[in-house]
Amino acid sequence: MQDLSKYFTPRDFRGKTKIVVQLWWIVYALLFKPSPQVMYGWRRFLLRLFGARIGKKVIIRPSAEITYPWKVCIGNYSWIGDNVVLYSLGDIKIGSNTVISQRSYICTGSHHYTKRNFPIYAKKIVIEDGCWLATDVFVAPGVLIETGTVVGARSSVFKDLKAFSIYAGSPAKFLKKREIE
Repeated sequence: MQDLSKYFTPRDFRGKTKIVVQLWWIVYALLFKPSPQVMYGWRRFLLRLFGARIGKKVIIRPSAEITYPWKVCIGNYSWIGDNVVLYSLGDIKIGSNTVISQRSYICTGSHHYTKRNFPIYAKKIVIEDGCWLATDVFVAPGVLIETGTVVGARSSVFKDLKAFSIYAGSPAKFLKKREIE
């Protein structure tokens, strides 16, 4: 079992200094989270100020939580819903025209549970163009969700998902191909 007295966070794991991290949390708490719902441009500005690469007309709800904006890239016209968590210990890349619906959790980090010091790690998540993650979807570290994929509500994604397909369940399983009219 783990011995947390031996745990340490790797140097530069956060990608910025502790001061920048704390400054982001202050800005998030005072300026991002309480901003009126319609102030999408304001939230895009704040995220860009901290290094996020945010495309044009991206909609990010004020209740969304972004751990480290400098590790996030979101393409044009994408939507990030209410109470979505972008747990960006590692990089998160979200394509254009992609919807991450409310209460979804995009999780780039975890711990090596087989090691006594319980080391933390991060793996990049990529969600390509034209995807839709419905309500309350969990995406595990290192996953690739290919173009045009739909993931059903309350699904858990632990493995890569193929393009233009529909998946659902925990773990997410292939249901059928996605046909676009």
